[in-house]
Amino acid sequence: MDSFRFLPELFFSISLVFGLCFAADPFVNLQWELSYITVSPLGVKQQVIAINGQFPGPIVNVTTNNNLNVDVTNKLDEDLLITWNGIQHRRNSWQDGVQGTNCPIPNGWNWTYQFQVKDQIGSFFYFPSLNFQRAAGGYGGIIVNNRAIIPVPFGTPDGDITLLIGDWYNRNHTALRKTLNDNKDLGMPDGVLMNGKGPYRYNSTLVPAGIDYESINVHPGKTYRIRVHNVGVSTSLNFRIQNHNLLLVETEGSYTVQQNYTSLDIHVGQSYSFLVTMDQNASSDYYIVASARFVNETLWTRVTGVAILHYSNSKGNVSGPLPDPPDDFYYKSFSMNQARSIRWNLSAGAARPNPQGSFKYGQINVTDFYLMEIKPPAVINGKRRTTLNGISYVNPDTPLRLADQYKLKGLYTLDFPTKPLVGPPHLGSSIINGTYRGFMEIVFQNNDTTVQSYHMDGYAFFVVGMDYGEWTENSRGSYNKWDAVARSTTQVFPGAWTAILVSLDNVGVWNIRAENLDTWYLGQEVYIRIVNPEATNKTELPKPDNAFYCGKLSYLQKTQEHKSSASSVMVGGVKLFILLFLSSIAIFQ
Repeated sequence: MDSFRFLPELFFSISLVFGLCFAADPFVNLQWELSYITVSPLGVKQQVIAINGQFPGPIVNVTTNNNLNVDVTNKLDEDLLITWNGIQHRRNSWQDGVQGTNCPIPNGWNWTYQFQVKDQIGSFFYFPSLNFQRAAGGYGGIIVNNRAIIPVPFGTPDGDITLLIGDWYNRNHTALRKTLNDNKDLGMPDGVLMNGKGPYRYNSTLVPAGIDYESINVHPGKTYRIRVHNVGVSTSLNFRIQNHNLLLVETEGSYTVQQNYTSLDIHVGQSYSFLVTMDQNASSDYYIVASARFVNETLWTRVTGVAILHYSNSKGNVSGPLPDPPDDFYYKSFSMNQARSIRWNLSAGAARPNPQGSFKYGQINVTDFYLMEIKPPAVINGKRRTTLNGISYVNPDTPLRLADQYKLKGLYTLDFPTKPLVGPPHLGSSIINGTYRGFMEIVFQNNDTTVQSYHMDGYAFFVVGMDYGEWTENSRGSYNKWDAVARSTTQVFPGAWTAILVSLDNVGVWNIRAENLDTWYLGQEVYIRIVNPEATNKTELPKPDNAFYCGKLSYLQKTQEHKSSASSVMVGGVKLFILLFLSSIAIFQ
């Protein structure tokens, strides 16, 4: 009986630890159902992907170190995965939501994403990563707020506004997918949406009557934080607000040196935060514009998103021409120099109290180097494909991370070339063998004719340089080794290069991809595998209990017992309670 003498103390200890755990790192529980709805954003009825009936989906609003549980039910007619653009999933690539790490969620099934937004702040977005589905919606904004004890390098805004901008086709994503499968180009988009809505009728010829448009209501004299995400298919967009300055303060988790812009080019997959002060008179409303860049803008005039900024004391509707886009006909480096001007705010903290600049990346020796060449699409085995270093990536039927867990061989090779291959392009499942705690330099050399964006899951990297022409080793002399901004998505201009540096401290299998959907879909991606050579469970979380099995591991998949989000969270809570209980017993032994 003496062994039960300590039970009251045990339960008190467990409840105390349990309470502190949840108090310190709260759980945010969301339940999503993805399904099709019919809308007409550009005046043509079409099928889009909605979350809980919303298009775009709900904004995820969390705070640094929150634990996020998102129970996703797939009501589409095809497989589904959700990826979290810019969320780093520390030690947890199992939650990344891309084909190389996760088996998809089948139609009618549900899966709960469980991860912590560890040591992050800022503006990000989520979207469906399979089968060109982002072209049909299913996306939404993510806000990660600072903890109360960490100061923000600007005053508290009077409001927080999310704008999702992106090019849009009136064809649904399955038709767009078929176009690419038939070796054809997608052609010019039909317009640009802002928060899932078409343009305000600023021009009766270009914009038909009856289109629903976005209107943002503000109060004079107030300052708002406006988070803008380019969630489109492939078009770079110039963002501007008529007669208002955009004070850039943050991009993809990094506070920036605060600079005013009259407009900013936002490339596919990129996210920015601006402070905008309502300091104009209210004789009328004002235009908010997102227009196509790096195209023949005369032909693409209809590919323009227009929303309305409405002061509460406005005297009437806005009229007249839109504010002009940048005039860089004679100044080809305008956009590149604008991108170079975005710098890290070294005096600001972010998720932790120490200033961002305390990480002196410019003094770290590079251990791995990759020159990744981007070329126009090529025909491989009769199919139009895109490549990196001459390889068009093909996903194995079993996700890489799952194959590693079960020691399956022959699904991929660890021989992705460090520089472009000589010879004809080919299909392959070649991935990068990253050095744990190494410091990698990647140069994207864009020998294509269009702007491309590149994203790396699980990491923020330093954008240290970009320039026109061919990269050479002498190009390193132009690198910014002091205050280059850290982010997860960077643009690579045509006929130019962009260099990034990244510290490989996050164990897992992580996707490096073109954010332009057509380029990505046709094979322009690679994975980087980072393994801690020491056997330890401290650098990567274990495979989740709810992991799906597919491909060569399909035989392990059991029929799913459908549970509500609440019951899934309860099961997780019970498991955590048991772990704490066992830990407490160990303490008392």
